[in-house]
Amino acid sequence: MPAPQDGPLLDDAAGRLIRPYTVSNGRTRPTTVLDLLSLVMATGSRPQAQLGPEHTVALELCDGPTSVAEIAAHLRLPAVIAKVLLSDLVDCGAVTAHAPAFHDMPTDRSLLEAVLDGLRRQL
Repeated sequence: MPAPQDGPLLDDAAGRLIRPYTVSNGRTRPTTVLDLLSLVMATGSRPQAQLGPEHTVALELCDGPTSVAEIAAHLRLPAVIAKVLLSDLVDCGAVTAHAPAFHDMPTDRSLLEAVLDGLRRQL
């Protein structure tokens, strides 16, 4: 019989079996500045330190440029906890993080008004 710590982290009926703050060892502040739209990507370097299973899954999700929000959703973790895990991976050189590229596009007022009108109709 497997030890309790070897069991699944998620249960379809019960949900997450480990509290999110436990995954990050109680940390709520990442050491790297990450935005929800920041793109993270694996460097190919394996972490020297032993990291938790969520770190491993997060690293696997970074095989191509992936946003912090996507990784948090796949891990079923709050974004702040995903940011802590990803910043651990940045700190050990396993992933790189880049701020999203915003192009200087002028705001189209008619488009914004159409979106606003659509939202008003939904209410």
